[in-house]
Amino acid sequence: MSEVPMGESLLFLTDEQLRQGIEAMFFAYRGFTAAPDQILDGLAYGRAHHRALHFIARNPGMNVNRLLAILGVTKQSLNRVLRSLIEDGLVESRIGTVDKRERHLYLTAQGTELEHRLSDAQRRNMRAAYRAAGPEAVAGFRQVLDAMMDPEMRRLCAALREGAA
Repeated sequence: MSEVPMGESLLFLTDEQLRQGIEAMFFAYRGFTAAPDQILDGLAYGRAHHRALHFIARNPGMNVNRLLAILGVTKQSLNRVLRSLIEDGLVESRIGTVDKRERHLYLTAQGTELEHRLSDAQRRNMRAAYRAAGPEAVAGFRQVLDAMMDPEMRRLCAALREGAA
């Protein structure tokens, strides 16, 4: 039996290998969200609140339409999440200076503290996994994730990485 180079064998994955990859993604996501979920549960918030806090923290002053595009949720769903975050003093909504119809979003000090608590555990988790896997695996993992995104999400993710979103 001849050896197939590792890169080439990945091009011909069996259905079973793909199923195992899908399951690994599900379980990895559970592990990735477990610590934040515990914190959120104690505050009567969910993952949508965490995602909103994360992206507002990464892009202070972003408008609501931009957040809608990033999260890919309905306006009604995002309004529910933002209303609770604003009422609880975690997010501040400011009227746009150029366009008065726009609402720009900022974390308050309390929102920043909660976002750090939620994301710190995820950063520790990612850092440990990246260190264990090594730089080549990390680069490959990013390539796989990028390839799984549709072109618009890939563009949006690249813009976020560059700080342009």
